[in-house]
Parts: sequence; structure tokens; C-alpha cells
Amino acid sequence: MRVPFLDLGAINREMAVELNGAFAECLDGGHYVLGGRLQGFEQAFAGYCGVREAVGVGTGLDALTLALKALGVGPGGEVIVPGSTFIATWLAVSATGAVPVPVDVDYDTGLLDIDLVPAAITARTQAIIPVHLYGQMLDMPRLAAIAEKHGLALVEDAAQAHGATWAGKGPGQWGGAAAFSFYPGKNLGALGDGGAVVVQDAQLASHLRRLRNYGSEVKYRHEEPGANSRLDELQAALLRVKLRYLDAHNLARRSIAEAYLRELSGIAGLEMPTTAAEAASSWHLFVAKSQRRDELQAFLAERGVETLIHYPCPPHRQPAYSSLGIADGRLPVSEALAQRVISLPIGPHLGGEQVEHVCRCVREFHGQ
Repeated sequence: MRVPFLDLGAINREMAVELNGAFAECLDGGHYVLGGRLQGFEQAFAGYCGVREAVGVGTGLDALTLALKALGVGPGGEVIVPGSTFIATWLAVSATGAVPVPVDVDYDTGLLDIDLVPAAITARTQAIIPVHLYGQMLDMPRLAAIAEKHGLALVEDAAQAHGATWAGKGPGQWGGAAAFSFYPGKNLGALGDGGAVVVQDAQLASHLRRLRNYGSEVKYRHEEPGANSRLDELQAALLRVKLRYLDAHNLARRSIAEAYLRELSGIAGLEMPTTAAEAASSWHLFVAKSQRRDELQAFLAERGVETLIHYPCPPHRQPAYSSLGIADGRLPVSEALAQRVISLPIGPHLGGEQVEHVCRCVREFHGQ
């Protein structure tokens, strides 16, 4: 049996009629940048997120970068980031001219260890980026209180958290801004790149719209240096269709995660992901931990089960950030997770027999 990690073809075939209709309407409309379809999606996504405004941009990285810039982050500043995350979180900080300052993560969840944040704050700290890794939100009330106490901007990296909540509230509802990616493999994925920033502050949204469009609100008048980063009309139209399926797809992901937890918990040498009682995960990824990760991955591959590693090398060990001089061992949990994490297949179109096959193979590897 073949079990793909994520079947994007099946996801898109389910809504093919609607996607083709959206494409045809966009094709015939003759307006392809900053038009009504983008506005319609922004309104729909803002409503879904429970915020006042959504601003569509070109990529998830741009969403993070422009949010930081709009909140005043820039050269000479520092931004607190998790030690375990995709490198885009750090790259966004670098793009503003500020310096990423890593804080280690919690071993059980992989999320920023809030207990370590206060000690990382200096006179140069301008912002904190919590990453809602794998689809589970961080304890935002607690982190927001720290940010407010120290006068710091808060930019949530919600690239994996479409539909996730903490105590019933989603990204963007805790002050500052939340940045989403619509990369095809996300819970809400475009048929190409895309991103959005969601905010409660209308003035901040206006600033973001100016920054994404060459720093301009009126054509040929540029108030500040900006970027060319606009979610195009076609992707906006397709995303509006896919947004209608998001809750159902997240529910399917949750069902698969529950099956994994039920069937694989208690196996010696295999650690299951944990979620806080206040958190409703979007289950973008199902990330287990194994002391024999590489052996397990090879064993599953031989039996047709595709797995991925998120992430095999933390940002501070990447050549891109060697100049920061972060010594091995300074972020011990982030480094340990890079050696142990393995992401099992999860997606809205994973069938029951496929899930059973994955569980059966994992148990077989562990002699059960």
C-alpha cells in the first residue's frame, strides 16, 4: 500500500468544479492584480480569523517581513525567535535589518519556551515572533502580557495554524499581527505561493497595504520604501473557494491525529505529540519523536509510507546564520528535536486503511 505524506491532487480534485469556475471568472474578468477578488478573499479570511482586516501578500515570508516592518522593526533591533522553526521565521527578521535572537523551545510541544523569554529581552529587543508550530498555538495570553510589559511588538508566525485556536481565539486576536502562508501544502493552500497578514488595527492594515505596493497608496506617489508583494487575483479567487473547505479538512486531520494517538501511544521509544488543554490544533503536521528516527523513516519508506522531517537542521546551525556565532549546545532542545522528530502522513484525504497501514508498520518496527 502506498501512503503519500499529503495528497494535494486529491484535495484539489474534490473542489475542481469550483476551482475551474473561479479560474474562468478571473480569466474573463481582465483584472489580475489588486482587484475585487483579492478584496473579497481578504474580507472572507478576516471574518474566518475573527479579525478586522486581512492583507494579502505574495508569500508567507513576505507576510512576516512586512508585518515586522509595519510594526517598526528595523536596523539595530533584535527580535526574539524560537530555536526550532523553519528558517523563514529568522529570514524575515534579517530582511528588516534586525537580528534574530533565538530562544529554546519546549521539548514536548516544540513551541517557544515562554519561561526563557524574559531573560532574552534587552534594550535592543523590538519584537517577539511566536511560531504556532505544527498547527498548535502557543499560550498567547501569557506571551502577550510579556510583550505588553516590555513594550514589544508581537508578530505571530501562523503559517501552520489556519483554523487553530487558543481558548477559542485564533492568530491575530492577541495584538500586533499574525502572518499566514498559503504555500500549496498548508491547511489552506493556494495553487502557487501566497500569504496574508491579519490584524485588528485598521491603520496598521493600511500601512501594510502601502508596504506591499511599492510604499504607495496613490499611483506614482510613494510614501516610503516598499515591496512588490501582492496576492494576485487568481490565487485570491482560488483561496476563497478553498476557504469554504478548511473547517471540514481540519476536522479530518483531527480525526487522523486522534487515530494515531490512540493506536501508537505507549510504544517504548516513540513519543507522541502533546497539546495543551486550551489549544485546538489545526494538525498541520503530526510530529512524533523517536530515538531511532532515521531507521524508522527508512523502514516506513520500504513499506510505502512517506514521512518527512520538520526540521532536520535548526536555523542556528545553517550556514546562513553562522555569523551569529551561536555555539552548539546553546539551544539543546532545538538540537535534540532536529535529531528525533518524524512527521507521519496527515491530510484530509488520507483513508482509514492508509492510517491503519501506517500504524501497523510503526508498531511492527517497534516489535508490537
